[in-house]
Amino acid sequence: MAAPLVCTRFSDNYELKEELGKGAFSVVRKCIQKHTGLEFAAKIINTKKLSARDFQKLEREARICRKLQHPNIVRLHDSIQEELFHYLVFDLVTGGELFEDIVAREFYSEADASHCIQQILESVNHCHTNGVVHRDLKPENLLLASKVKGAAVKLADFGLAIEVQGDQQAWFGFAGTPGYLSPEVLKKEPYGKPVDIWACGVILYILLVGYPPFWDEDQHRLYAQIKAGAYDYPSPEWDTVTPDAKNLINQMLTVNPAKRVTASDALKHPWICYREKVASAVHRQETVDCLKKFNARRKLKGAILTTMLATRNFSSKYDVHGRSIITNKKGDGSQVKESTESNTTIEDDDVRARKQEIVKITEQLIESINNADFEGYTKICDPHMTAFEPEALGNLLEGMEFHKFYFDHESVLTVLGKNRGINTTVLNPTVHLLGDDAACIAYIILVQYIDKQGVPRSHQYEETRVWHRRDNKWQNVHSHRSASVASTSAAFPPSGVGK
Repeated sequence: MAAPLVCTRFSDNYELKEELGKGAFSVVRKCIQKHTGLEFAAKIINTKKLSARDFQKLEREARICRKLQHPNIVRLHDSIQEELFHYLVFDLVTGGELFEDIVAREFYSEADASHCIQQILESVNHCHTNGVVHRDLKPENLLLASKVKGAAVKLADFGLAIEVQGDQQAWFGFAGTPGYLSPEVLKKEPYGKPVDIWACGVILYILLVGYPPFWDEDQHRLYAQIKAGAYDYPSPEWDTVTPDAKNLINQMLTVNPAKRVTASDALKHPWICYREKVASAVHRQETVDCLKKFNARRKLKGAILTTMLATRNFSSKYDVHGRSIITNKKGDGSQVKESTESNTTIEDDDVRARKQEIVKITEQLIESINNADFEGYTKICDPHMTAFEPEALGNLLEGMEFHKFYFDHESVLTVLGKNRGINTTVLNPTVHLLGDDAACIAYIILVQYIDKQGVPRSHQYEETRVWHRRDNKWQNVHSHRSASVASTSAAFPPSGVGK
């Protein structure tokens, strides 16, 4: 395979055009290659905002994309590193999402679904042959090359892809998108290539009826369903689907990954190889109607904050007996199943880093309180923040005035406190992430100090804070503090306990 063209600067070879999309640390813009006039899509990553771990993942993504060349995969043509930005130049795909295209068609049949999944399996088989596991197969990553009828399906976004040796199974971390996660990932067992086939099974199920096989309003029960492989084929929408199609889904949604069909064997299935004879050619209007609702719901879900508890040990509460709490709703097929519609990709390393970020900013806020640094405090807090403070006698406060009173009178306490040796410790911080830009943290503050008589004393109180990120900056928007509890009677309230 020829190595991608390398140049000193992106602007030497490409001219940037309009924006096509945007992410947290990147923007995708159309670009034109100067010496050929060909159009591409440039993913521009702001490397100044990346951690060392992010750099490693960026290099991994580029390395993986460089070795994948297939008509059903969005191809990487160039990778250019500059001082502040990294440019990844991909195929310009203009057909939009496969699922959006299907609902715009005048005719859609089981045979069409067979053709779609064949192209997806072709891309997955190419990945697996080259030792790559995608790990994030979902509708958002299935694009069409153009708006021309019959345009090729292209697999995109290898940001979570990993490299494996042969049929290697190992623990690569909790990663993927909720409704498409495999049982082995949820059970935190070693995994490999079969996770992609499970996701293909979920996608095929949706392609045939317009809603996913696993769903529940509670994510823990959703994960219990997946681990148990608890799906079915409700009437009437499944009555018109051929047995061969259901057979392929069953082989893909096999809980034991060792017994799950491989991509190469799935491509040999009669429902794909002989679709003209086996797959139904009848128009599936109910599927299109359901898919319209499915698309609308997942787009909405992707635009709002979604709680992602990726690092919780889900297997500790649910086992195969999870079937007893699963409601497999049947109906007319018009009800879109909701819980798997969150299109947010999660990865435990990212979650862990974000949680640590919340703990760190909380510690900075507490330090500003202990140091009577009102200016530093206001930089971290929203000016309209709300709070429940014991001194407010149960009233909900808004704004900074109430807090400012204690800072104005804090200096004397701080001087006294320093003379008496105050030590403040944050205990048991627990962070709940609420999407990418919001979080809640609960913790205990333990304050140790020496009283007037030289006797060691301690106080503790509980605190909960809600954080919101605006313009890439975290701000405290709400706090709730309990009354101080002393281990023994104290001579005076130590700095930081009354604000």
